[in-house]
This record gives sequence, structure tokens and C-alpha cells, in this order.
Amino acid sequence: MSTHPPASIDFGTFVLSLASSAMMHMGLVPDPTGRAGDVNLEMARQTIEMLVMLRQKTSGNLDQSEASLLERVLHDVRMAYVEQAKKLAS
Repeated sequence: MSTHPPASIDFGTFVLSLASSAMMHMGLVPDPTGRAGDVNLEMARQTIEMLVMLRQKTSGNLDQSEASLLERVLHDVRMAYVEQAKKLAS
């Protein structure tokens, strides 16, 4: 049994968690067990769509740093998705 208090979850942690999930589905980062998983671009795409939905639903309700983080993360995962899709298509 862990004696450490649970980690605090804030908006940034949530966004980064979704981004990590998308990158894992693209095969760019290992899964939580440390092993490389299968590439699943459909799951990556769905996770990216969740980030887009989050941006839409929180528009006007985020502070500048939260909005900036979400935009940077969304850009990064989209670019990674395009690159992975190109690699798999060739």
C-alpha cells in the first residue's frame, strides 16, 4: 500500500495525459509498462479529436497558460499523426 498522497490532477496534467496517450497509440512513446505497443492510428485520431473537443468546450474558460498549452499540444500531436500516417502509407 502506497503512503504517498495521490498526485494532483489539473488541466495541464489532463491535457498532457491525452497527448501521451495519442503518442503511445502512434508508437512514439512506450506504454505505461515500458514496452512499445502496436501502432493504432485510429485510436490516436480519436484521442486527438478529444483534444479538439476539449478546446472547443473550454473556449473562453482557460487562462492564457492553459490555452497556450492546449494549442501547443494539439499542434504537436497533429503533426506527429501526419508524419506517422505518411510513414505507414509508404
